[in-house]
Amino acid sequence: MTTILWFRRDLRLADNPALDAALAKAQPVVCVYILDDADAGAWRPGGATNWWLAGSLAALDAALTKRGNRLVLRRGPAEDEIAKLIDETGAEAVLWNRRYEPWAVKRDERIKSAIKARGLTAESFNASLLAEPWTLATQKDNPYRVFTPFRRALYASGEPQRPTRAPKKIPALKTLPPSDDLTAWGLLPTAPDWAGGFRTAWQPGEAGAHRRLDYFLDGTVFDYRTGRDRPGIVGTSRLSPHLHFGEIGPRQIWHAATARSMAQTGSPMGQGVDTFLSEIAWREFSYHLLFHFPTLPEQPLRSEFTDFPWRNDAKGLAAWQRGMTGYPIVDAGMRELWTTGWMHNRVRMIVASFLIKDLLLPWRAGEEWFWDTLVDADLANNAASWQWVAGCGADAAPYFRVFNPTLQGEKFDPDGRYVRTWIPEIAKLPDKLIHTPWKATPLELAEAGIRLGRDYPHPVVDHAGARLRALDAYRTMGSD
Repeated sequence: MTTILWFRRDLRLADNPALDAALAKAQPVVCVYILDDADAGAWRPGGATNWWLAGSLAALDAALTKRGNRLVLRRGPAEDEIAKLIDETGAEAVLWNRRYEPWAVKRDERIKSAIKARGLTAESFNASLLAEPWTLATQKDNPYRVFTPFRRALYASGEPQRPTRAPKKIPALKTLPPSDDLTAWGLLPTAPDWAGGFRTAWQPGEAGAHRRLDYFLDGTVFDYRTGRDRPGIVGTSRLSPHLHFGEIGPRQIWHAATARSMAQTGSPMGQGVDTFLSEIAWREFSYHLLFHFPTLPEQPLRSEFTDFPWRNDAKGLAAWQRGMTGYPIVDAGMRELWTTGWMHNRVRMIVASFLIKDLLLPWRAGEEWFWDTLVDADLANNAASWQWVAGCGADAAPYFRVFNPTLQGEKFDPDGRYVRTWIPEIAKLPDKLIHTPWKATPLELAEAGIRLGRDYPHPVVDHAGARLRALDAYRTMGSD
């Protein structure tokens, strides 16, 4: 008999519960990935996500080949393709690891029921989270809507299960079922090829994920508490896309980080590690919210924001998307995103605040742009974080917190290293002016070889006035 292992957002061989369960059956395993985004609607994968997926699938296939198996690729409705595979292979069981997007939950329920109706085994497992969303609740048995008590409950739920190692061999059928060719899926850009910066910045796949984690734990993590806010240095793990695609799991990260902390500091939650693991907990919180509030990507969690007086400013949105707002820290972030498919977390908050509160444009516009351009575009994290900045989500930032992009730049990029990397046209300005080029005298601009309005734009909005406009808009809603 045969077991079908359906890969999804778990593109790894180590710490893969569905794979471990398949191997425990001691029978051939058909490893399949199905490209099926029909049920995702507006949340079909964006261009950056598809680029990463192509690399990750190629890496997974290579890893399976080394272990005597291969990855079968199919495209179409998952229900149909799994049914075909059962008929083609005579499989008696279909195993997979769970996803938590609303459309995926509904689809999985349909598939599990259909398989069981045939008298076959259908089982799903948790490979993506430290704790399933339904296992943590407030004392009143409600979902958490505030992060700090959620994190306490998560930590109190016990140490995560220890991860398993990748198997040395995965038994395969003598003849595999037909498979699509990965290149035929057209996941990679062609004309124009905009992914050059992606290839320089990233190595999709399980091996790349572990190299990234090892580098981070070798030293960066111990300065994480302060270094994570400095976009001009390598102060973060950059594991988010690897986590999103399941090339590494949170259990692996948790145990590796606490073990390294224990060896270095004598405590599993030593300096930097506790802050880093709090970010892993925020990811868990985002999934908790998405599971319990499935409209999170489309509707404000706080219903009073439904009629918020957002502006309609196509030029402002385009300037923000292109990194041409005239505020260097904002523009640097947007250009980093466009070039590498990623943006530093502190800068994500700055650019989000600018879109929502300086331009008074809807958070959904930012959420949708990030969805298409981020290699780590994660529905739960993306929706929860944008709503947090907008003040309409769980544990939301107070409405009167409006980031000043100039002060944020001066505080977190004091030497202008980050801005100069992504905005070379103003690189020759001195540090005192790198975040405020509009304050430069004509002589200073000439010495730096800059003509404002030609080489780099004037600010698209006056921050002081925009801040007051935003506060007025929030006050009219009775926000508190």
